[in-house]
Amino acid sequence: MVKIAPSILSADFSKLPEQIDAINKSSADWIHLDIMDGNFVPNITFGPLVVKGVRKLSSLPLDVHLMIANPDDYIDDFYKAGADIITVHYETCTHLWRTLEYIKSLNIKAGVTLNPATPVNLLDPVLDLVDMVLIMSVEPGFGGQKFIPEMMEKAAYLHNKKIEKKLNFDIEIDGGIDPETAPLVVEKGVNILVAGSFVFKNNQIEQNIKSLRDSISGR
Repeated sequence: MVKIAPSILSADFSKLPEQIDAINKSSADWIHLDIMDGNFVPNITFGPLVVKGVRKLSSLPLDVHLMIANPDDYIDDFYKAGADIITVHYETCTHLWRTLEYIKSLNIKAGVTLNPATPVNLLDPVLDLVDMVLIMSVEPGFGGQKFIPEMMEKAAYLHNKKIEKKLNFDIEIDGGIDPETAPLVVEKGVNILVAGSFVFKNNQIEQNIKSLRDSISGR
């Protein structure tokens, strides 16, 4: 079944407990947390303390995406804060294999991602190690951006690799996901949808997640 992971990047932080409660009551499967440092990406969001706070508000798996320089220095902090999945960027890891192995040694899931312009085949050497590959379908750094349709080919490439190599990693996508784009990426092999702006639109969280789920019904 395709999983839905609302991204709290688009949440109203003055109403965060209320909005997390709405996610808990919905058909969402995970909660996605975008960590930005103002260095690797041109924005600053939040750190382990917010992740720890969300952990107290929800029992859903916490999907932590580190859009930060030197992620190795912070993996332990996010693990201790309650992360269930930690995803790092190919571009920020000098020793990617070592970083992914360390995350897995904590008995949590290890994910890897790359910027839209970075060729997806560069991940081939770690596909048998990772639990998840995240496809960025917008440039990392800000919510509300327009979906880059060319990224669907990355999803198709990864899906074919899974079949060819008999691997078992998840394929996640983040950026511009709504009821129009969701079915398109699922057709290409994506099985985890991150959605922020659409989910939190008009504070109709449960209804918006249902609309997203309905758009991929039966897939």
